[in-house]
Amino acid sequence: MNDDNARLRRERRLLVLLGLICLALLGGALYFQYVEHQDPCPLCILSRYFFILIAIFAFLGARFASWRAVRTLEALVVISAAGGIFASAKLAWVQAVPSFSCGFDTLQPIVDALPPAHWLPGVFKVQGLCETTYPPILGLTLPLWSVLAFAVMFVVVLASLWRNRRRQVAWPGIRR
Repeated sequence: MNDDNARLRRERRLLVLLGLICLALLGGALYFQYVEHQDPCPLCILSRYFFILIAIFAFLGARFASWRAVRTLEALVVISAAGGIFASAKLAWVQAVPSFSCGFDTLQPIVDALPPAHWLPGVFKVQGLCETTYPPILGLTLPLWSVLAFAVMFVVVLASLWRNRRRQVAWPGIRR
């Protein structure tokens, strides 16, 4: 039983680290927005939402002391990371094919109508176009860095779910 508790504590520490990384990445996005004057497009804002969702699910998962709750929230992290991969990859593709648009006319009002855009417009309000490219960082554009970050999170948490899959099953007479 001690081994199981140690694994659960380690899993919860991983979730706290994941949440902190997501907040740091969001801080980096705000740095590029306000210091480097790189205006966020609709897909950038969607990526921010996915980073925040991952952080929320990770921090919530770290608060629970049962494998079932931790596994459930890790599954939500995996789903959010998949959404982030899709949004960031779409943005990277739009920037690689300059003749294509991200659908600013249709996507921008939807993203700006979400409640966080009204609560924190400086963070969640669309201000730029997806087609606008900015200088790469260490050879990769910001959307590609986002794809990489989401993919790493996806793989790490999915591997953790796979590794600990049998701990989610409730054994008769034992609370997990």
